Amino acid sequence: MREHMNIEEDSGTTVLRHDSKYEPDRSLLTLLFGKPLATADAGEQTIGKAIGLAVFSSDALSSVAYAPQEMLIILAAAGSTAFGISIPLAFAICALLVILTLSYEQTIHAYPGGGGAYIVSRDNLGELPAQIAAAALLTDYILTVAVSVSSGVAQVVSAIPNLFAFRVEIGVAMVILIMMINLRGVKESGYAFAVPTYFFLITMLATIGFGMFRYLTGTLGQVVNAPMDILSEHEVVQPITLFLILKAFASGTSALTGVEAISNGIMAFKEPRSSNAGKTLVIMAFILGTMMLGITFLAHQVGATPSEEETLISQLARTAFNDRGLPYLLVIAATTVILIMAANTAFADFPRLGALVGKDGFLPRQLAWRGSRLVYSRGIVALAAIASFLIIIFQASVTKLIPLYAIGVFLSFTLSQAGMAHRWWKSGRLEPEQEIVERGSTIRHDKRWLFKMIINGFGAVCTLVIMFVFAITKFTDGAYVVIILLPTLVYLFFAIHRHYQGLANRLSMETYVSPARIARHRVILPIGGVHRGTLAALRYAKTLSDDITAVHVSIDEEETMKIRQKWEIWGDGTRLVILESPYRVFLEPLLKYIDEIDETRQPNDIITIVVPEFIPRNMAANALHTQTAMELRMALRFRKDIVITNVPYQVD
Repeated sequence: MREHMNIEEDSGTTVLRHDSKYEPDRSLLTLLFGKPLATADAGEQTIGKAIGLAVFSSDALSSVAYAPQEMLIILAAAGSTAFGISIPLAFAICALLVILTLSYEQTIHAYPGGGGAYIVSRDNLGELPAQIAAAALLTDYILTVAVSVSSGVAQVVSAIPNLFAFRVEIGVAMVILIMMINLRGVKESGYAFAVPTYFFLITMLATIGFGMFRYLTGTLGQVVNAPMDILSEHEVVQPITLFLILKAFASGTSALTGVEAISNGIMAFKEPRSSNAGKTLVIMAFILGTMMLGITFLAHQVGATPSEEETLISQLARTAFNDRGLPYLLVIAATTVILIMAANTAFADFPRLGALVGKDGFLPRQLAWRGSRLVYSRGIVALAAIASFLIIIFQASVTKLIPLYAIGVFLSFTLSQAGMAHRWWKSGRLEPEQEIVERGSTIRHDKRWLFKMIINGFGAVCTLVIMFVFAITKFTDGAYVVIILLPTLVYLFFAIHRHYQGLANRLSMETYVSPARIARHRVILPIGGVHRGTLAALRYAKTLSDDITAVHVSIDEEETMKIRQKWEIWGDGTRLVILESPYRVFLEPLLKYIDEIDETRQPNDIITIVVPEFIPRNMAANALHTQTAMELRMALRFRKDIVITNVPYQVD
C-alpha cells in the first residue's frame, strides 16, 4: 500500500497523497460526449484564431441575417418610402461597431484572464456594478440562444412553408443538439462549428459581391412577389419621426450583440492569448461591418420588404441569383445553420461567466466545476433549459424576442467601457515604477492613458444613450420585462452571496472553541421485522455504543407478537420498545419517541438512528419497499446532534 502513497516532505506530517489509479470506464455518456479529459489536458484544449472566429464570432456575424430586417419592420410603419433611412442607420451602427471594437481590444490586453464586462466592472466600479453586468450578460446570452435559433428556424420556414406549424419543436431540438455538441468540449465544438461558420461567410460574401456586381452593371432588378404582410398591417401610415428612427436604430443595433464575446473567452485561445483574441476581434468586426452595410444597401436596391413569411436574406438571395436554384438554396442553408450555430457563442461564454460569478459566491458554486470534458457542463445545461423555455413561450418568433434582446448587452457595454475609463484614470495617477495589483489584473502606468480613457469614456456615453433609447422605444413591446428582470437577478445574486458569507462565518475555525468530548452515545434502531438485515444493523450499532434501543411501531398486533418472540431469540439482550400506533402510521410515532429521547439528552450526548435497509439485486424492486432512512433524514436533517445512518444489507 505504501508504494502508492507519497508522504509530504515535511517530517511528521499526517497528510498523505495517494494516486487513486482511477480510469473512467466506457459508457453511453463517453460515446455521446467523448472520453473524459484529465485536468492536465486543459492546455491542449485551447484554440487558435481560425477556430476562435467560429466559436466566439458566430453570434455577431449571424446577426446580419436579422438586424437589417428588424430595422425595416420598424420603418414599415411609415411606409416603404421610409426604407431608405436604413442605409444611414447601417452606417451609424458600423461607426458604433468601430468604437466598441477599439474599446474591447483594449480590454482584451488589459485583462488577459478574460471575464469581460464582469471582471472590468468588479475591479474598477465595485461589486454592485459587477453583478449588474453579470445579470445583463447572462440574460443576453440566454436571449442570444433563443433569438438566433428562432431566426434560423425562420429561414427554414421561408424555404419550406409547410414546416411553419412545427417551428417551436424544431427550435427546441436545435438547442438540444447544440448543447450536446458543446458538452463534448471547447476544441471539438470549435471544429464542429468552424465548417458552418466559414460556409456562411463564403456564401454571404458571395451573395453580396454578386449582388453588387449586378447593381453596378444595372442588371440587379427588383424582388419578384415581395411579401407585403408587414406593410398591410399599417392601414394608417405614420409620419417619419425622430422616435421612429431611434426605434429602428435600436432594433438594428442587435447586430452588435456578441462583440463582447471574445473578451469573455480569452482563456480559450492559444498563447499568446491576448494577441490571438485581439486579432480575432478585429477580423470579426471588419467582416461584420462589411456584411451589415452590404445587406442593408442591396435590400433597399432590390425593394425587399420585411416579413414573417419570408426573410430579407431569402428575398435578397433569390433576386441576386435570379431564381431559387442551387446558389439560393446554399445561401438559405448556410444562413439557417449559422443562425442556429450562433447560439454556440452563448454556449461558450454563458458557462464561463457563470463559473466566474459562482466562484465569487454570487451564483451556485456548482457552476464553477468543470465537467468530464473540461467544460462547465452545468452552465451549458442550464442555458439550454432556459433558452428552450423562452422559445416555447414566445413561439420561436424573432420579432417578439428582439425587444428583450439588446438592453442587457448595451448595459454591459456601458459598464465595461466605464470601468476601462476608470482603469486608465488610475493608470495615469501612477508613477512609472508603481503598480496596483487587483483581482483580475495588474495596473501599471500607461503613457497613452488619456487617449485610451477618452476612447472608453466616449464609447460608454454612446452605449448608455443607445441603451436608454432601446429601453424607451421598446418599453411597451416587451423591454419592460428585462428592465424588471435585471434588478431581480441582481437581488438574487446578492441573496446567494449573503447565504455563502453567512455559512462561511458559521463554519469558520477562527473563533471556534472545541466542545467537550461526546459523553454518551445513544443509538435508536427502528425495526419493521426481525431478519438478517435487522441483525446486520444491530451488529453495526453495537460498534457505536452499548446504549442501544430497538424500536418497533405496532400497527398490526399479530405481527408485533411475532417480532417480539423473534427478538427474544435474536436480539442478543438488546431492549426493544414497542410504540403503539392507533392511527396506523409509522413515521409520526417514531418521531414523537425520538423527541422524548432528545428532550432528556444532556449537552454532550449524541443520538444516532441506525436504520436497517435491504437492497434487492433488481434496482427497480426498491420501489416496492419503504424508504425509512430517506424519510427520517428528511424529517430530522435540521435537528442538532441527531445522526441518521442506514445499514444496507444486499440480498442476492
